[in-house]
Amino acid sequence: MTDLQECRRKIDEIDNQMVELFEKRMKVCEEVAEYKIHTGKKVLDPEREHAKLEEIRKKAHGEFNELGAQELFQQIMAISRKRQYQLLTEYGPKEKEDFQMVEQLPRNNVTVVFQGVEGAYSYGAMRAYFQEDIKSYHVKLFRDAMEEVAAGRADYAVLPIENSTAGIVTDIYDLLTEYNLFIVGEQILKVEHVLLGLQEAELSDIAGVYSHPQGLAQCKEYLEEHRDWKTTAVTNTAAAAKKVSADQDKTHAAIASRAAGEIYNLKVLAENICKNDSNVTRFIILAKKPVYENNSSRISVCFEARHASGTLYNVLSHMIYNGLNMTKIESRPIPGKTWEYRFFVDFEGNLRDSAVKNALRGMEAETSYLKILGNY
Repeated sequence: MTDLQECRRKIDEIDNQMVELFEKRMKVCEEVAEYKIHTGKKVLDPEREHAKLEEIRKKAHGEFNELGAQELFQQIMAISRKRQYQLLTEYGPKEKEDFQMVEQLPRNNVTVVFQGVEGAYSYGAMRAYFQEDIKSYHVKLFRDAMEEVAAGRADYAVLPIENSTAGIVTDIYDLLTEYNLFIVGEQILKVEHVLLGLQEAELSDIAGVYSHPQGLAQCKEYLEEHRDWKTTAVTNTAAAAKKVSADQDKTHAAIASRAAGEIYNLKVLAENICKNDSNVTRFIILAKKPVYENNSSRISVCFEARHASGTLYNVLSHMIYNGLNMTKIESRPIPGKTWEYRFFVDFEGNLRDSAVKNALRGMEAETSYLKILGNY
């Protein structure tokens, strides 16, 4: 019978040898990085790496060991590249910085556009983020708001990107890749939905409810208690309140904010209709120029990677090796590419940090497309 302690001793001895060989390999890897710094040669050579892995795989015996050797050396090669990216950042030519750091964004005497109408939650987020002396106006669609900023008619746009109850606003993620705009700030706003009706209406009169799709989703439990009501989605919650006020039909109600009810002279028929007490929406502030405040601590990026095993892990591992904390990841289908996805990632950091520079250098080199959406 095999002696367990003897087996463990042998494994420890082999592991010690592997660590020693690993460090020798990394030393040579640093010499390779020095050569690439002087010649401008790229760190990643996919064809050579693929050929090398095939060669290593053939040297192993048995299917299990072949796959294991391939996976082991894939990781070793990935670690080697990360070290080379670090050395390139430290000693290589300085890359042009597209983003400009500022002490503080101007929050007064600016023009701000928001989607919806006065009384919408986007309007409330705008009022919470900017000072009073601004010029603001509304548009009907998310795309319209981005068009206004892209055309220079507005300095900023305020748009919802995710809700703690209903999840992400997918349209915003898709538009972020279509327009060359940048996230320069965010505003978290607590969402407190109420059911609004005409002054003469009672709860028993209601037969139909209007709201934004997110508003309907966030109040799903309440609406399920009134399954005889017909629900209709509109462009935003304040528009729902405006419609109820304009139609003057006491059988209609709106899910919106209390402020919207005050603006459109509606009364509250029911409160606390969102069962989640911590229902909040995150709004982003978009600008045309890539700027960030010096105390910014959150970075948003989007990228596309090869549709192959392990590519997503390899891209995200650049954050792990540089000690960066990823706070969010989302995926969206890439138009025209069946079952391929574009990834959106948020992580903690500032564009001045060397760890962030290292990670972004590696991510950019190992993706087919990468865009820094903002640092805020």
